[in-house]
Amino acid sequence: MSFSLIPQYAFRDVTGISPRFLTQLSIRFLMLDLDNTIAAYNEQFPAEHIAKWACDIKGSGIELFFVSNSVRKERVDRFAEALGIGFVKNASKPSPDRILQTIRDAGFIPDESALAGDQIFTDTLGANRAGIVSIVVRPRRFTNPLLALRYWVEAPFRAMCRNKMC
Repeated sequence: MSFSLIPQYAFRDVTGISPRFLTQLSIRFLMLDLDNTIAAYNEQFPAEHIAKWACDIKGSGIELFFVSNSVRKERVDRFAEALGIGFVKNASKPSPDRILQTIRDAGFIPDESALAGDQIFTDTLGANRAGIVSIVVRPRRFTNPLLALRYWVEAPFRAMCRNKMC
């Protein structure tokens, strides 16, 4: 398990992660953060382009799954139901425990799994500690000054990513 804060891949938006890209990496199980990765904190349902992207990913045979630190079950459940995917809430990222348990419970192995999220200190670190592919995306929206500060502190680690995809 690596304690690296450097993501393996970086995308401008989660919808840039294509089935072809995942297939080239032999990824069959893509875990996703919800808040500010799939939707801004104030959004209550997935946007149409997110729903289409999720449908394309699932249509290629790749399973999607939310792994969220949110304790608000209703919001995570609402998004998971709308996209037709499973979820784990209160995942305690960056701990790798729930990530690895989710992979096992879904019937996959770490070598065919990835985690995409907007935060270095939770999503990227959690994926790296679990020994799976880490993908960072730009946050959907800066909703408050503290969150903007956090992303500013994370900027050097994003910059060190060698595989910027778009």
